[in-house]
Amino acid sequence: MSAPSAISITPANRHVSIDVRNPAFYRDPLAAYADLHAQCPAFFWEEQQQWYFAGYDQVNGLLRDRRFGRQILHVATREELGLAEPKPHLADFDRLESYSLLELEPPAHTRLRTLVNRAFVSRQIEQLRPEIAALAHSIIDGFEKDGEVELLKTYAEIIPVTVIARMLGVPVDMAPKLLDWSHRMVRMYMFNPTLETELDANQASAEFSAYLKSLIDWKRDNPADDLLTHMITTEKDGERLSDDELISTAVLLLNAGHEATVHQLGNAVRVLLETGTPTQQAFANDTATERTIEECMRYAAPLHIFQRYALTDIELEDGISLKKGDKIGLLLAAANVDPTKFSDPLTFRPDRNEGPHLSFGAGLHFCIGAPLARLELKLSLPILFSRLPDLRLKSEPQVKDSYHFHGLERLELAW
Repeated sequence: MSAPSAISITPANRHVSIDVRNPAFYRDPLAAYADLHAQCPAFFWEEQQQWYFAGYDQVNGLLRDRRFGRQILHVATREELGLAEPKPHLADFDRLESYSLLELEPPAHTRLRTLVNRAFVSRQIEQLRPEIAALAHSIIDGFEKDGEVELLKTYAEIIPVTVIARMLGVPVDMAPKLLDWSHRMVRMYMFNPTLETELDANQASAEFSAYLKSLIDWKRDNPADDLLTHMITTEKDGERLSDDELISTAVLLLNAGHEATVHQLGNAVRVLLETGTPTQQAFANDTATERTIEECMRYAAPLHIFQRYALTDIELEDGISLKKGDKIGLLLAAANVDPTKFSDPLTFRPDRNEGPHLSFGAGLHFCIGAPLARLELKLSLPILFSRLPDLRLKSEPQVKDSYHFHGLERLELAW
């Protein structure tokens, strides 16, 4: 059970208090999720002052429920909802958000997603298999003789950022800068970011946007066979993406294209080693590998929360009343350990085959990069363990104090 100081549940009124900065919680949120499933899977989170949902069927249903959306100002004004005015010092960050595929609703979302989607369908992604495998082997070639490695910066970060940069047509030697901008921006998605975090994220947004604007201008005169050129030149119903839409979409694909995969790769290696999973069996063939990867994503999801606005007044079946403009939180990682959906959910079972997890979301905003993330994991994990069969943890992995994004600070390995 989770430590009393990390979570307090009052089942009578479904009020819950969770200290997200308590290591007992953020290091192992699954224990707290077990408490929530046992007592009140739909709950009012006192610190966040909004309703959250942990049950698999409820999270899955709400992700698909068109009465909820990622934005609200297309159906209501700030005055009507009592929302604060935008912060001037976040102007560059907010500009990227306002054109982001992740934040839009139809018809804008449909138009943008249609233009981007072609590059991410499974048959297109499958063509990257030799390139990703070669990249994984070449990185391991560089550290195999050392007998030890810090895996996140050396392997887990390099593979996804290199792949997404090549797909977009961004020079791969920009990878360190892309990672820096991305890390500074995603800190904004934590609970209650500080003013310092906001200023830094805005500065990173401005620098990222300026770089991409110059790259887009260059590609207009120097088209290539890459996703950025495709987005610049493709039309839908006589329309092309504006510069703001191009920049926001490129930022989203670069950030989302590696942040979650880095965490998932690190989380998966940690789980496989800590549980003593025989990796020869776990990756014995395509079916075993797929099931192992899906179980890693279920058990050690990198993204724990996705939020939605109520687009109208809503009465949910379990007596929860929501007003137009209310935000709700959907606990993807908690849904993944719902005992009504998965047997013995807190046990890692690589051969589990009990239906889909929700780590990629569901519905309209289902992760566009899911086929790419799956392929990167299906190649990079078996290659790592086959090349380094004696892989072991050199020190206890340190979990990041960042609840939304569940991942490690460092992953020190030896063999």
